[in-house]
Amino acid sequence: MSAKPKLYYFNGRGKMESIRWLLAAAGVEFEEEFLETRDQYEKLLQGGSLLFQQVPMVEMDGMRMVQTRAILSYIAAKYNLYGKDLKERALIDMYVGGTDDLMGFIMMFPFLSAEDKEKQHGLIVEKATSRYFPVYEKVLKDHGQDFLVGNSFSWADVHLLEAILMVEEKKSDVLSGFPQLQAFKARISSIPAIKKFLEPGSQRKPVPDDKYVETVRRVLRMYYDVKAN
Repeated sequence: MSAKPKLYYFNGRGKMESIRWLLAAAGVEFEEEFLETRDQYEKLLQGGSLLFQQVPMVEMDGMRMVQTRAILSYIAAKYNLYGKDLKERALIDMYVGGTDDLMGFIMMFPFLSAEDKEKQHGLIVEKATSRYFPVYEKVLKDHGQDFLVGNSFSWADVHLLEAILMVEEKKSDVLSGFPQLQAFKARISSIPAIKKFLEPGSQRKPVPDDKYVETVRRVLRMYYDVKAN
């Protein structure tokens, strides 16, 4: 296996994007193999690399890891982005879980019909501004610290910044009523490893386009439209 982590996924965001974000935040260089054909996917299946017959899959430290949350937890723990004790880890898990729920609405968006996209757009903004962002705004205001947990940079901060930027792609002024989150975004974005990842030419993936959607559908044989919540 490669000395660098190797990521197996499509050339697009999806569930792998948070893994890219976390590795980048930890300053870890990684390689990628993009799935473009059904044959590539079948080869991974037949070789036994995909434990539950799905990607993302990451080769790292002599392991072939699947299940996004397990991969992220491993990276966070390995690179000291998972709090200093069990209580902090529990908080990080809660915040990441909440952010995951919000990101799930956005992740399915490219696969919706035009009619459902219109509905989902409003739902994303409504959920972000009424359910999720108020939680993080209050956390930051109440403890008056720079980071979400333990006043130390963690996986929770990385995940929240990723989610904020995703929602801003749907509504650019979505943080207008959240001054704490505006300051948080500026702080986390200025961390050198994060700043580098946000620059053009990094391994951060753009907003999913029709080519990405078509590739995913073809490789995974998705012959149906995803339904909006």
